[in-house]
Amino acid sequence: MAELTAFHAPVAKAEKAKVARTSNRRRRAIVLAVVLGAILVAALVAGLTMPPEFYASDFSQKQQAPSAAHWFGTDFLGHDMFCFSVRGLALSIVIGLFASAVSGFVALVLGSVSAVCGGWVDKVVLWLADLLMSIPHMVMLLLISFSVGGGTFGVVLAVALTHWPSLTRVIRAEVLRIRTGEFVAASRAVGKSDLWIAWHHVVPNVLPQFIVGTILLFPHAILHESALTFLGFGLPLDSPAIGAILSSSMKYLATGAWWLALFPGLMMVAIVLLTFTLGDEIKQLTDPHTVQE
Repeated sequence: MAELTAFHAPVAKAEKAKVARTSNRRRRAIVLAVVLGAILVAALVAGLTMPPEFYASDFSQKQQAPSAAHWFGTDFLGHDMFCFSVRGLALSIVIGLFASAVSGFVALVLGSVSAVCGGWVDKVVLWLADLLMSIPHMVMLLLISFSVGGGTFGVVLAVALTHWPSLTRVIRAEVLRIRTGEFVAASRAVGKSDLWIAWHHVVPNVLPQFIVGTILLFPHAILHESALTFLGFGLPLDSPAIGAILSSSMKYLATGAWWLALFPGLMMVAIVLLTFTLGDEIKQLTDPHTVQE
């Protein structure tokens, strides 16, 4: 009996450690989700409802360093950089949310259709995914945005049409795994319909992959929207957008106006890093291999 107790003690301790790690990871994910959600909502509400006079030009206040009156300083046109950056961040968030949602939906549809139909449909979807992934990403973004005239529509279309291949492959593999699972075979054996199997087996197992994939697409969408605008193929350079702000600031960094690029850049990087971290935490929680470990 003493030997049996001594054998089970390390096992029980290891199980408690696993439970503690999972619990800590879950708490981190919840905290990150709350923090990121609060920041996104605050930025959207403040940026989209901000009166234009808050970030309007004021030549009497141009090129001022950060101070109590202007937290992020002012630019060469006298824009208050704090208000201008919040407005630009709100635009980037809206574009990023819409583009990632569209791209995620495309990946969900194509991945599911590819796995379910198989045959030539599967080959066509995989060929399209390989084709897009073989072309340099920024080149494809520039070509699509330029071909439709740039602007908000061009940016959203470019990001949505170039970010679905990797997530499509993940969803396709997950649907194929589920279709060959024993629980699906057992459901078919007892006479369950394809619709019942899809709703009770496929959707619950694919949904976590879809949510995590779409969350991880969001920071990519923000970064690529800013990159396209920075290069002059996205939003107009006179618009309050993070990419336009960074592009305009490059002309004045040599004069010592470091605040023009630092603060808007930090705001964008903070959103991107928080989203990546949240997506990684959720991925760890929903990954069956990680959960078993």
